[in-house]
Order: sequence, then C-alpha cells, then structure tokens
Amino acid sequence: MAKFKREMRQNWQLWVMLLPAIIYILVFCYVPMYGVQLAFREYSFSKGITGGDWVGLKYFIQYFESPMFFPTLRNTFVIALTSIVVGFPAPIILAMIINQLRSKKWKKVVQTTVYIPYFISVVVMVSMINIMFANGSGVMDKFLKFFSIVSTDTNILGSADCFIPLYVLTGVWQSMGWNSIIFLAALSSVDTQLYDAARIDGANRWQVMMNVDFPAILPTVMILLILNMGNILNVGFDKIFLMQNSLNLGISQVISTYVYNVGIKSSQFSFGAAVGLFNTVINFIFLLVTNRISKKATGTGLM
Repeated sequence: MAKFKREMRQNWQLWVMLLPAIIYILVFCYVPMYGVQLAFREYSFSKGITGGDWVGLKYFIQYFESPMFFPTLRNTFVIALTSIVVGFPAPIILAMIINQLRSKKWKKVVQTTVYIPYFISVVVMVSMINIMFANGSGVMDKFLKFFSIVSTDTNILGSADCFIPLYVLTGVWQSMGWNSIIFLAALSSVDTQLYDAARIDGANRWQVMMNVDFPAILPTVMILLILNMGNILNVGFDKIFLMQNSLNLGISQVISTYVYNVGIKSSQFSFGAAVGLFNTVINFIFLLVTNRISKKATGTGLM
C-alpha cells in the first residue's frame, strides 16, 4: 500500500492522463460483465436479467447437444484460421516492401493507395463484392471464368467452396494497408547503420528484409499475433452476415450469426448469452496458450 501511495504521489500527472481511459474500460468493458449471469438464468421479460430462475449450465449443455454445435464451431475455426494464416503475414510483407522503396514520393503514393480500401464501410464492401462477382455479369466473375480459375457453371456468391476464399481475400485487400502502419512504425526505429553494414557485406534487398527488417519487427509481430489469436473465434459478424445466403449457409453459419439467429431473432436471450460466453472463454484460452508459447519461443509476450 505504501508503494502504491508513493507511486501515486510521484506520478500523479500520468495517472490523471490515464483516468479517461480507465473510466472508459471500466464502464464499457467491466460493468457489462454483470450481464454474464444471464447465461446461467432463465430469462424473463418481467423479471429482468437478474430475476430469472437459476438454471446453471442448462444452456451450455443445450448448445453442446445441438446439431449446430460442431458446424458452427468448425466454420468459425476454419474461417478464423484461414484469415490469420493468409491475412496476418500480408501487412508484414507489405510494410517491408514499402520500407525498401527508395523514392519517398513513391513510398507516400503507395502508402496512400493501400490505405484507402480500409475506409470503405462493410456494407459498401459487400455491395461491391455482390456486383463484381455476380453470376454471369460481374467483372471478376467473368475474369475468373475466362481464365478457368473457377468453372463456368459456378455461382461464386452462392458456392460454399468459394465463400472462404472470397471472404478472406477481400478482407486482406481491404485491411492489409491499414494494418501495415504499425509495422512501418516499428521499421522506422531500425538503426540505419544496420542497412549500411548489410550493403557493405553484399546483401541484396531480400537478405536485408529477412536479416535486418524482420528481426527488428519480430517483437511487434508476436504481440499482434497473440492479440489475433485471442480473437480467433470473433469472426466479423457484419461482413459474414451480409455475405450469407441460403446457398452458402453450410459454411457461412458461424457462432456470431448463430447467436443472432437463435438468441436475438428467436428471443432465446439466455441461450444466446451462453453461446457468446462459450465463445469468449475459448478466445481467452487461445490467448493464454499463444502468449505462453510466444514467451518460451521468443521471450516476447503480453504478461
């Protein structure tokens, strides 16, 4: 306690600056946890969140025994893992390529160009996907079929096989420019003498990227990988929901859309809360496991 008082007395200005962020986290992150008990109660409109009868793990067991448990869990994992495997390295590679551009003018042009897609809203993005990949009339649909990348009788928007590549690749295109900012910031702190030494030793650009740039941003890469793994089951609801249709429902029905359809639309609020809490617990476990592996492998972690 004495140590805490001494800390507050010496650095009270810093704590005052942190106060708005602390209040925000308390109000919007911790206070809502009070509603988690809804997953263990029989919700009643008249009695409210805390007035329903305590039913324990009833709704968790109901979800585990549901025929939709394995399909939703599988779809969520497959989409999330594919997004991480394909999408996570993309901004790293882009940042290292941009960092190697010698012309400052071209570097600014490239950065601005790749940032722009991030500011397209999800609704507009899905509308663009629907127009460009429309069966028989979309530009990208014709392009892919002309080069036999997909068969001529394939409806890309309604194909279960095309859903994940379409979702992941359009997501990478939209976000990799913006996500590269943090890696460019990390690369800006690299000692320029390392580049000079590498060139004197005869290293080409690829060798400079792999032996100078990548080791410099590795701690940042690991921290962001841990954070991404902590959200592995939080597949974006809005984009998947907008891209979802009756033809691709077998692969596009994920936990978040299932919670919406069953918990919200069918007014099964306790069941929806239980499924959402299960989702959060799995994310937390992945966060801890990834953090532990990272600390053992690289010495870098969140805690």
